[in-house]
Amino acid sequence: MNDADLEEIRKARLAQLQQQQGTGISGSDAEQQKQQEAEARQTILAQILTPEAADRLGRIRLVKESRATDVENRLIMLGRSGQLRAKVTEEQLKELLGAVAENNKDTEAGGNIVISRRKGGWDDDDLDDL
Repeated sequence: MNDADLEEIRKARLAQLQQQQGTGISGSDAEQQKQQEAEARQTILAQILTPEAADRLGRIRLVKESRATDVENRLIMLGRSGQLRAKVTEEQLKELLGAVAENNKDTEAGGNIVISRRKGGWDDDDLDDL
């Protein structure tokens, strides 16, 4: 490696560190990057959804944006991993919505913890005897 290569590596690493700290991206650059990511998501979704499914997802977004985002993320993940053989229909989207709703129900409840206490066991009055 020569000095020019080392200098390039240093500059790239410095830019990476600045970006991680947030000092390397100005407000307009960050906004532009978010816009590009949103456009890329819409392009991917247009490729993997039928028009009816895309319409339903749009209506879901109006009602509950977080659920629509969860479904979009799952669809994009499935599309990138090659698990989708054809465009997702409205019926398949309904099934996916049910799965996401069930998954959210489990995580929102925090996994129900049931505490059952035995009768005749230890209580606060037992501390007085010590």
